[in-house]
Amino acid sequence: MTRTVIAQGTFDIVHPGHIHYLEEAAAMGDELYVIVARKANVDHKEKPICPATQRRDVVDALEAVDEAILGHEEDIFVPIEEIDPDVIALGHDQHHDAAGIESELERRGIDCTVERASGRDPAADEEILSTRLIIDRILERRG
Repeated sequence: MTRTVIAQGTFDIVHPGHIHYLEEAAAMGDELYVIVARKANVDHKEKPICPATQRRDVVDALEAVDEAILGHEEDIFVPIEEIDPDVIALGHDQHHDAAGIESELERRGIDCTVERASGRDPAADEEILSTRLIIDRILERRG
């Protein structure tokens, strides 16, 4: 039996923190699907700079990812219902409420667990593990 995992995020500027999250999510099962958020669904931080299809294609090219798809514009649980995963892997710093997700999964009859990936410390002084901090650095140096 194949154990299916879903990870999700914006993935605006892919950085080593994203790679760590996706590799850890992939290790939770046999297949990793990644749902890339559409701009309309990003309401907890600045809207992404890169188009959704570009962000999806970059994530899809990563070795740990079996398939990257775009999120549903109106109901973020639609792709989860379609994939029917065994695990939803949340990033260590994602704003999502695991208990709230579990409650909605149960309400919709989706039998899966919600697990949170660990964080990762920068490997070197110059390594940046945040899209927001990468953008800040660009503006600081080139703005």
